[in-house]
Amino acid sequence: MLYWLTALSDGGDFYNLFRYITFRAGGAFFTALIFGFVFGKPLINVLRKRQGKGQPIRDDGPEGHVAKAGTPTMGGLLIVGALLTATLLWARLDNPFVWMVLFVTMAYGAIGFADDYAKVSKQNTAGVPGKVRLLLGFLIAGIAGWWAAQYHPAELTNQLALPFFKDLLVNLGVLFIPFAIIVIVGAANAVNLTDGLDGLAVMPVMIAAGTFGIIAYAVGRTDFTEYLDVHYVPDTGELLIFTAGLIGGGLGFLWYNAPPAAVFMGDTGSLALGGALGAIAVATKHEIVLAIVGGLFVLEALSVIIQVVYFKRTGKRVFLMAPIHHHYEKKGWAEPQIVIRFWIISLILALIGLATLKVR
Repeated sequence: MLYWLTALSDGGDFYNLFRYITFRAGGAFFTALIFGFVFGKPLINVLRKRQGKGQPIRDDGPEGHVAKAGTPTMGGLLIVGALLTATLLWARLDNPFVWMVLFVTMAYGAIGFADDYAKVSKQNTAGVPGKVRLLLGFLIAGIAGWWAAQYHPAELTNQLALPFFKDLLVNLGVLFIPFAIIVIVGAANAVNLTDGLDGLAVMPVMIAAGTFGIIAYAVGRTDFTEYLDVHYVPDTGELLIFTAGLIGGGLGFLWYNAPPAAVFMGDTGSLALGGALGAIAVATKHEIVLAIVGGLFVLEALSVIIQVVYFKRTGKRVFLMAPIHHHYEKKGWAEPQIVIRFWIISLILALIGLATLKVR
């Protein structure tokens, strides 16, 4: 919205700053951060009052989680609200990729909100049936995949770009949309599975968002793509503003989610943020890089798949409990120890993901 202030510029004054994506990204970051600090406490008070007993705690979960009973959930509303406000205020609203990513974020946030509401109102961990969530998730991701394909340059439409290779593209054809569905749905649910300890999911999400903000900015500029030998995707640079808003909103939320958490993100936040990462990866043609940058989320999801498949076949468990962060809880690791070590892993993976821009 504020981009239109450039119409008042003569090319050398204050209004000219709004032409620059980096300046507006900084504005989005601080807008979202301030939003989180201003509305965080009031939102938590409302959630605590409305939810009563708070988020239901699994009976078969780690023993230490019993002490968290009564903590309100749906804290993802704070991140999503901050992100939406910052993006609408600072991004160019004529950019198709901004609207595509916002659509996925809000739609997945709505699914998560419905799931959280069902859990809180019924005081059980069932929530919305899994098949319904998946069906809606597939539909939203399918629309997003089609949407992105309409605005990719002709030479990249329905193509899969491979990291570490300069010019190698795989033509997916009609399989591009199903592939995009897998990426977005997989990212959303992987982040959802990771969100099991105070602060565990939000920091890796911010690290991944920052990484993809850099990637989006780079692939949206011809000078950068020529230097780095990566594919040019026009208009993706504006997604840096979205990711900056996500980081600002995430930090505002983390202020209240730091152990011991005053509020949980809930599916409202985890599905929205995971879906957003998947959508950005599809928009920027860096879907495979998301598996590297978001490797922690992949590991969490794989641990659940491995546990379920192995248990059904043998009646035994590979992990003491899945997702894998609960395995380490069962082994006696302190919660902050797990969280900080997983943050470190996320940062390392993000740096590896960034390296794919140049190592070709």
